[in-house]
Amino acid sequence: MLKQDYPDKLKDPKILTLLKKLNTTEDILKFNDKLFEQSRESQQNNQKLKTYDKKTMLKLLQYQKKHEFSTSYMSRKYKISRTTLAKWKKMFEEEINETANADT
Repeated sequence: MLKQDYPDKLKDPKILTLLKKLNTTEDILKFNDKLFEQSRESQQNNQKLKTYDKKTMLKLLQYQKKHEFSTSYMSRKYKISRTTLAKWKKMFEEEINETANADT
């Protein structure tokens, strides 16, 4: 997509370095935010289409548990619905507890 629409951006060594480090959904979303400035309307539309891989979901939930953040706070910070966060917690409850127990 970059080659087609923005070939000039591929000449930047910083962008090339960042492209090599894209491993998770979170990395891709951060890269996209750095590369392209979006209007508020397009941000709202894109938010509806976001998907997260398991690694990113667990990372967010572990971060929340470690810092004792509320679901409302995480929802606002990462623009993810409270319902979605609650669903993830239910799905990964055992894995979150295992990592929390391993850390203590």
